Formats: sequence, structure tokens, C-alpha cells
Amino acid sequence: MKTTAAATIKEYIAEFPKDVQKVLNQVYKTVKQNAPQAEESIAYGMPAFKLNGKPLVYFAAFKEHIGFYPTPNGVTAFKKDFAKYKQGKGSVQFPLSEPMPIQLIEKIVKFRVEENLKNVKKK
Repeated sequence: MKTTAAATIKEYIAEFPKDVQKVLNQVYKTVKQNAPQAEESIAYGMPAFKLNGKPLVYFAAFKEHIGFYPTPNGVTAFKKDFAKYKQGKGSVQFPLSEPMPIQLIEKIVKFRVEENLKNVKKK
């Protein structure tokens, strides 16, 4: 991952080659459309979205993939969908050599928004 001094998600995306920018913009727009009330920021050097002060999802560009970080719960909930992708505890890697699974990202963001709202109501 490239270290970034970007202060906004748009600045972060602008640092990459045009083909990667296109993919990052797809991911960004998908998150925005499905979590319009989420706050945008840069956290851990990557685009981050928070809802009700809690992390929702993060994403980042790497040489060969887009890292998507829906927290460990998000990864667990979509284990079957993620089976063909490389994964970490709270992350999944979508290869840049394949079309971005936008509908899957949409489902994940909706799930995380719902989960976030349930946790807020519990308090």
C-alpha cells in the first residue's frame, strides 16, 4: 500500500493511475449510495466510513487488488461470498484483474449499516 498524505477520499483516489481510480470511484460511490449518512475520513491511511461514530467499512488500493475492510463481522457474514477471494480477519481482497463485485459490496455495506443501527439501539 502506498503511504498517503491525502486528507480526503477524493485526494486519496486521485493519487492512483486512472484505471485504479475508476475502480476506487466505483467502490466509493457504492458505499456512499448505500450509506449516505456515513461520515467520510481517512483512517489508517485509507478511505474510511463511520456511522454513529463507529467504523462501517474501509477500502484501499494495492498493486494487484482492492482491500475491502467490512470489520470481522462483515467478513464472517459473507464467508460464502468471499470463498474465492483472499481474506484476512476483517478484510477481503478483490483482484484488480477481475471486475469489482459491486453488488456484493452493496450487500456488505447494507449489512454493516443495519448492524451499526442495531448496536446503537441496544445502548
